Amino acid sequence: MHFSAGDLARTRIADGPDPLWETVLSMQQLGELRPEPLLDAWRRRACHRGRSAQRILAPLMPRRGYFPDFLTPAAAAGGLEEGIDAVLSTPRRQLRTELGLLADANPLPSWARSLADGETGTLRRLGAVLRQYHSSVLGPAWPDITARVERDRLHRTGTQARGDTNAMLRTFAPMLHWQPPVLCADYPVDRDMYLEGRGLLLVPSYFCRRTPVALLNETLLPVLVYPARAPRPQQPPSACRRLGPLLGHTRAAVLQTLREPRTTSELAQYAGVSLSSASEHAAVLRGAGLVISTRERHRVRHALTPLGMDLLTGHG
Repeated sequence: MHFSAGDLARTRIADGPDPLWETVLSMQQLGELRPEPLLDAWRRRACHRGRSAQRILAPLMPRRGYFPDFLTPAAAAGGLEEGIDAVLSTPRRQLRTELGLLADANPLPSWARSLADGETGTLRRLGAVLRQYHSSVLGPAWPDITARVERDRLHRTGTQARGDTNAMLRTFAPMLHWQPPVLCADYPVDRDMYLEGRGLLLVPSYFCRRTPVALLNETLLPVLVYPARAPRPQQPPSACRRLGPLLGHTRAAVLQTLREPRTTSELAQYAGVSLSSASEHAAVLRGAGLVISTRERHRVRHALTPLGMDLLTGHG
């Protein structure tokens, strides 16, 4: 990927997991035979859920090679429903072109012809199947997906805020190699993409494994989806050992981590616990009057109350 000076200023990390990229990449992982410690338990559970949706989606999302760009529209960054609306609004020419490319290497079912023609009923059925798959297969795992993606995102955006985009791009080594002005990745085919001032959206993904994924159509917004890799959590300072026998060591670590206000995702990262565990511990501490929580748009930020600070420091 070839950058200009303007591209660096327009390069950013996505705000969270993309529901349609995770749909496509998880479908590919369901057909993967190689063991994957992070995904093996999910595969065992997922194979019993949403089987009808999986059967319908499988021809459109083959385990290897090309899949249509219209299945992962940029609008999905705003949520599943916005993404599905964009899929259903795909121009007929794009449907025909991309399904034709898919059919060159993969046999397609008979209903794919009406999908390529933009037949309204077939598009609506595709939308319903995407919702069903997300609800039954991805829904139960979505908190874990969000937590892993958020830990990766915080690491990258924190580096970008403290330094610059150059510094952030260097955090991807050895998966990506930043040799200004070119970002290089191992990829199944040789490609050169020129960003031409549009910037690059980097999308951390739970189900993307080993190598990044990009759109084939270079007229679309440049996107690079990459495996989310959570950095090693920072261990809380040893001062929390004093409160361990009273609160339990994990809850004492959560309290210690809140010396600075943090969102639930940040709390999970810095205390070294899962997202659900961080939320539960924050609720208990809030009920004891040690923590106050406030909602900021789609996130909850936690901070110590004066009583919580006094307990932590031993003063008051």
